[in-house]
Amino acid sequence: MKQYYDFKIEKIKGLSQEEIDSRKKNLELFYKNGFPNKKDEDWKFSDLNKILSNNFNNISNNDYLFKEKNFKQIHEFEHNFISLFNGQIISSDFSYEEKNKISLKVFNYKNEKNLDKKNSLNLLNHALASGGFSLEISKNYKLKKPIVIYNNFSNSLNETIVNYKNSIIINENSELNLINYIDNSSKENFMVNTIENIKMRKNSSLNNILINNSKCNGYFYKYTKNDLEKNSNLKNYLILSGLKFNKLDIEINLNEKDSKSSVFSALNLVKNEHQEIKTRINHNAPHCHSYQKVKKVLNNESKGVYQGKIFVKNIAQKTDAYQLSGALILDDAAEFDAKPELEIYADDVKCSHGSSSGSVDLNSIHYLKSRGIPEREAYELLINGFLSEILEKMQESELKNFLIKKLERQINEH
Repeated sequence: MKQYYDFKIEKIKGLSQEEIDSRKKNLELFYKNGFPNKKDEDWKFSDLNKILSNNFNNISNNDYLFKEKNFKQIHEFEHNFISLFNGQIISSDFSYEEKNKISLKVFNYKNEKNLDKKNSLNLLNHALASGGFSLEISKNYKLKKPIVIYNNFSNSLNETIVNYKNSIIINENSELNLINYIDNSSKENFMVNTIENIKMRKNSSLNNILINNSKCNGYFYKYTKNDLEKNSNLKNYLILSGLKFNKLDIEINLNEKDSKSSVFSALNLVKNEHQEIKTRINHNAPHCHSYQKVKKVLNNESKGVYQGKIFVKNIAQKTDAYQLSGALILDDAAEFDAKPELEIYADDVKCSHGSSSGSVDLNSIHYLKSRGIPEREAYELLINGFLSEILEKMQESELKNFLIKKLERQINEH
């Protein structure tokens, strides 16, 4: 297979010799492994090596900013924001909050010496990452308004990879609504490789929303590691249709009793879009709860993948874990792959998983058409009902209405 990438540590400015040496070790390990392919069990449904080699001539890394116009802000609701451009912090505004309760810094790479031989994309990130942020919410603080992270990328990133890391800490008794917002309509091929670490202290709460606003030709991979302490509550909402390729690799560690996590996803994929959601929920303590509901609608030659594993440690008695994936397949050329897993070492648990796929109910289409609704609109109504179910449990009405409208736009193909 052709060599289609060329990465250089020397392009990253301001590194000490110790950092350069550490990064070179990671890069050497990456070159030894290459991009993951279907021989890797975690990538058996998404052969990234083949996908990239068919779409890129020579992926390289660059550590500089391109000049672009100001980003477009959301106007539907009041919010704080962090603006990232190619992974670099450009600006931020916490006008609605007590500013001494929020700490935002550029991510500190000085002490990064991680060698993760199991994940070649993490190795590449350790080697090439720059930019990114560290966000920390003080103890006993509930934000008045959401924080929107505007993830903007240059339209000049052709054949380029962007690597960066983020760190988020929600301290004890604090609450945050966080929206990761991608808005890019580039037709150029580029790749984004992100690592994000989230730590939730005792009695904290986080709604972590990932949403895409426009169609683009980007290839995205994001690995998120979440560590939850006692009685913390993490909710993930994933609404990312429109990206050429996207894989979310989510690890959630329920480390102390009464911690809770949930993953809700709604995707409407068209043409040759490829999206995978991979989750691993580790029940490491007793009396913890996890809930997952992943839904996909697949059109044309799109491909949707869901790999979900629930791991229950031997001490994690009274675990309550639920997992469900479902797909509507609207074209014979579309593909849906699901791999639900349970690995349980405790004997007093309630765990279940399920997966289903099928086509739209033609009787329902006929009924709607008989009531004067055009066929295309009838399909859109049924698809919207299928996907919007994941938002039913969201309590923040303003956010919920915003997400419902964005989901409708995605169903209408933006």
